[in-house]
Amino acid sequence: MADGVEADGREEPYPLTEPGLWVERVGKEVFPKGTPALFLDRDGTINVDTDYPSDPAEIALRPQMLPAIAAANRAGVPVVVVTNQSGIARGYFDWSVFAAVNRRVLELLREQSVFVDMVLACAYHEAGIGPLAIADHPMRKPNPGMLIEAGKRLDLDLQRSLIVGDKPADMQAGRRAGLAQGWLVGGEAAMQPGFAIRRLDGGDDLGGLLAAIDTLGGDNRS
Repeated sequence: MADGVEADGREEPYPLTEPGLWVERVGKEVFPKGTPALFLDRDGTINVDTDYPSDPAEIALRPQMLPAIAAANRAGVPVVVVTNQSGIARGYFDWSVFAAVNRRVLELLREQSVFVDMVLACAYHEAGIGPLAIADHPMRKPNPGMLIEAGKRLDLDLQRSLIVGDKPADMQAGRRAGLAQGWLVGGEAAMQPGFAIRRLDGGDDLGGLLAAIDTLGGDNRS
């Protein structure tokens, strides 16, 4: 089956704004103009990275991230997933497989009573096939395109937003989008011009992230 086409020839309702960009609004929560967001990488941050995750049955959440998503939900801070998916570009699987894995991730989160508000996925890569074979695409992290796109669609305050990821590219995307700080899973703290990288490993690190999210919630209510 070709990407986005069912056996009878009808197009599947995948939220593709272009061949390599998935933008999905999840839920109907309406946020005030200028609300900051919690941006999250997916594989290796929300769920265990099994190297190009493609089987919904194998998806397992990383429990360390659940308190952060719950805190954002309580604080009225939108949770936005921004994920590179080079496995699609390389032809390992198609958007139908991504859709199934994405549904499973969201389902597992709902079972834990935490919720995501938007999912963006970029399938462009220099080693890709056909129209997905684009090097340094503006939507692919470390470029900031997915964060900027979410900012436009949800009318976000990017400067006050936070990002969590497990790769330096996540932090670079946050810095380039104008965020002031991010948390690097399993990484080391560092200061860059206009951007602070926080370590996210143990409980003390998580406490700092939760405090930052609560501060954003307080700003929203003031």
